[in-house]
Amino acid sequence: MAYIYPAPGVAAAQVILTLTDAAGTLTGNLVVPALQDVTVENSNDIFTWTQLDSGSKQQVATTATNSLSMNIVLDQTVFFGSGGTTTVANVGIIGLSKAKTLVGFSLYLGDTSAGAVGKTMSGNAYVTGLSPTVSADSPVWVSPVTLTVTGDYTVA
Repeated sequence: MAYIYPAPGVAAAQVILTLTDAAGTLTGNLVVPALQDVTVENSNDIFTWTQLDSGSKQQVATTATNSLSMNIVLDQTVFFGSGGTTTVANVGIIGLSKAKTLVGFSLYLGDTSAGAVGKTMSGNAYVTGLSPTVSADSPVWVSPVTLTVTGDYTVA
Protein backbone atom coordinates (compact mmCIF):
# COMPACT_ATOMS: atom_id res chain seq x y z
CA MET A 1 0.00 0.00 0.00
CA ALA A 2 1.07 3.56 -0.63
CA TYR A 3 -0.86 5.51 1.97
CA ILE A 4 -0.56 9.28 1.85
CA TYR A 5 0.54 10.53 5.24
CA PRO A 6 0.91 14.29 5.57
CA ALA A 7 3.07 14.05 8.67
CA PRO A 8 2.86 17.33 10.61
CA GLY A 9 6.26 18.89 11.11
CA VAL A 10 8.07 16.61 8.64
CA ALA A 11 9.31 18.89 5.85
CA ALA A 12 9.24 16.41 2.95
CA ALA A 13 5.86 14.94 3.89
CA GLN A 14 3.64 17.85 4.89
CA VAL A 15 0.70 19.35 2.98
CA ILE A 16 1.73 22.49 1.07
CA LEU A 17 -0.68 24.95 -0.59
CA THR A 18 0.81 27.45 -3.03
CA LEU A 19 -1.15 30.26 -4.74
CA THR A 20 -0.21 32.22 -7.88
CA ASP A 21 -2.03 34.73 -10.08
CA ALA A 22 -3.55 32.71 -12.94
CA ALA A 23 -3.74 35.81 -15.18
CA GLY A 24 -0.09 36.67 -14.60
CA THR A 25 -0.80 40.25 -13.49
CA LEU A 26 0.83 39.60 -10.12
CA THR A 27 4.21 37.90 -9.94
CA GLY A 28 5.55 35.37 -7.48
CA ASN A 29 3.66 32.92 -5.33
CA LEU A 30 2.24 32.65 -1.85
CA VAL A 31 2.77 29.54 0.26
CA VAL A 32 -0.12 29.38 2.73
CA PRO A 33 1.21 28.44 6.19
CA ALA A 34 -0.57 27.11 9.28
CA LEU A 35 -3.11 24.86 7.59
CA GLN A 36 -5.23 23.11 10.22
CA ASP A 37 -7.16 20.88 7.85
CA VAL A 38 -7.87 20.58 4.12
CA THR A 39 -10.87 19.10 2.32
CA VAL A 40 -10.77 18.39 -1.43
CA GLU A 41 -14.23 18.21 -2.99
CA ASN A 42 -15.21 16.76 -6.35
CA SER A 43 -18.99 16.54 -6.40
CA ASN A 44 -20.78 15.53 -9.59
CA ASP A 45 -24.18 17.04 -10.16
CA ILE A 46 -26.93 14.60 -11.07
CA PHE A 47 -29.79 15.20 -13.51
CA THR A 48 -32.83 13.19 -12.42
CA TRP A 49 -36.06 12.48 -14.30
CA THR A 50 -39.03 10.15 -14.14
CA GLN A 51 -40.66 8.17 -16.91
CA LEU A 52 -44.17 6.80 -17.16
CA ASP A 53 -42.86 3.34 -18.02
CA SER A 54 -40.59 3.00 -14.98
CA GLY A 55 -41.17 2.74 -11.24
CA SER A 56 -37.73 4.20 -10.51
CA LYS A 57 -36.12 7.54 -11.26
CA GLN A 58 -33.49 7.78 -13.98
CA GLN A 59 -30.23 9.63 -13.30
CA VAL A 60 -27.25 10.84 -15.30
CA ALA A 61 -24.10 12.43 -13.89
CA THR A 62 -23.42 15.95 -15.20
CA THR A 63 -20.68 18.47 -14.51
CA ALA A 64 -18.80 18.51 -11.22
CA THR A 65 -18.42 21.21 -8.61
CA ASN A 66 -14.81 21.27 -7.39
CA SER A 67 -13.43 23.09 -4.37
CA LEU A 68 -10.79 23.06 -1.67
CA SER A 69 -11.77 24.13 1.81
CA MET A 70 -9.51 24.56 4.79
CA ASN A 71 -9.01 26.31 8.09
CA ILE A 72 -5.88 28.33 8.69
CA VAL A 73 -4.33 30.08 11.66
CA LEU A 74 -3.87 33.63 10.42
CA ASP A 75 -0.41 34.94 9.72
CA GLN A 76 -0.75 38.73 9.50
CA THR A 77 1.55 39.14 6.49
CA VAL A 78 0.13 36.21 4.52
CA PHE A 79 -3.49 37.13 5.23
CA PHE A 80 -3.26 40.91 4.72
CA GLY A 81 -0.23 40.99 2.42
CA SER A 82 3.06 42.76 2.83
CA GLY A 83 1.97 45.96 1.07
CA GLY A 84 2.17 46.95 -2.56
CA THR A 85 0.32 45.57 -5.56
CA THR A 86 2.89 43.77 -7.71
CA THR A 87 3.18 40.29 -6.20
CA VAL A 88 0.76 37.73 -4.79
CA ALA A 89 2.53 38.04 -1.41
CA ASN A 90 2.03 41.84 -1.48
CA VAL A 91 -1.73 41.43 -1.90
CA GLY A 92 -2.30 38.57 0.56
CA ILE A 93 -5.18 36.14 0.84
CA ILE A 94 -7.81 38.75 1.67
CA GLY A 95 -6.61 40.96 -1.19
CA LEU A 96 -6.91 38.06 -3.66
CA SER A 97 -10.46 37.44 -2.43
CA LYS A 98 -11.47 41.10 -2.41
CA ALA A 99 -10.14 41.70 -5.95
CA LYS A 100 -11.77 38.47 -7.21
CA THR A 101 -8.40 37.37 -8.59
CA LEU A 102 -8.36 34.06 -10.41
CA VAL A 103 -5.58 32.18 -8.66
CA GLY A 104 -3.62 29.17 -9.71
CA PHE A 105 -3.23 26.71 -6.86
CA SER A 106 -0.97 23.78 -6.22
CA LEU A 107 -1.75 21.46 -3.31
CA TYR A 108 0.93 18.93 -2.41
CA LEU A 109 -1.05 16.22 -0.62
CA GLY A 110 1.80 14.77 1.39
CA ASP A 111 4.19 11.91 1.01
CA THR A 112 3.81 8.17 0.60
CA SER A 113 7.28 7.42 1.92
CA ALA A 114 10.24 9.39 3.21
CA GLY A 115 11.22 10.43 -0.31
CA ALA A 116 8.79 13.23 -1.25
CA VAL A 117 6.93 11.11 -3.81
CA GLY A 118 3.40 12.36 -3.10
CA LYS A 119 0.84 13.71 -5.55
CA THR A 120 0.03 17.33 -6.32
CA MET A 121 -3.40 18.64 -7.28
CA SER A 122 -3.58 21.92 -9.14
CA GLY A 123 -5.99 24.14 -11.03
CA ASN A 124 -7.52 27.61 -11.06
CA ALA A 125 -9.87 28.96 -8.42
CA TYR A 126 -11.30 31.96 -6.64
CA VAL A 127 -10.59 32.61 -2.95
CA THR A 128 -13.88 32.77 -1.03
CA GLY A 129 -15.39 31.99 2.35
CA LEU A 130 -13.09 34.07 4.54
CA SER A 131 -14.52 34.48 8.03
CA PRO A 132 -11.81 35.11 10.67
CA THR A 133 -12.75 34.39 14.27
CA VAL A 134 -11.10 34.54 17.66
CA SER A 135 -12.34 33.45 21.08
CA ALA A 136 -11.14 32.90 24.63
CA ASP A 137 -10.89 29.16 23.90
CA SER A 138 -8.92 29.80 20.70
CA PRO A 139 -6.83 32.90 21.34
CA VAL A 140 -5.37 33.08 17.82
CA TRP A 141 -7.26 34.24 14.75
CA VAL A 142 -8.50 31.33 12.64
CA SER A 143 -10.35 31.53 9.33
CA PRO A 144 -11.99 29.13 6.94
CA VAL A 145 -10.80 29.56 3.34
CA THR A 146 -12.49 28.08 0.29
CA LEU A 147 -10.93 27.83 -3.15
CA THR A 148 -13.85 27.53 -5.56
CA VAL A 149 -12.31 25.75 -8.53
CA THR A 150 -13.13 26.74 -12.07
CA GLY A 151 -12.66 23.78 -14.39
CA ASP A 152 -10.97 20.51 -13.56
CA TYR A 153 -8.24 19.46 -11.18
CA THR A 154 -4.92 18.39 -12.61
CA VAL A 155 -3.12 15.62 -10.74
CA ALA A 156 0.62 15.11 -11.11
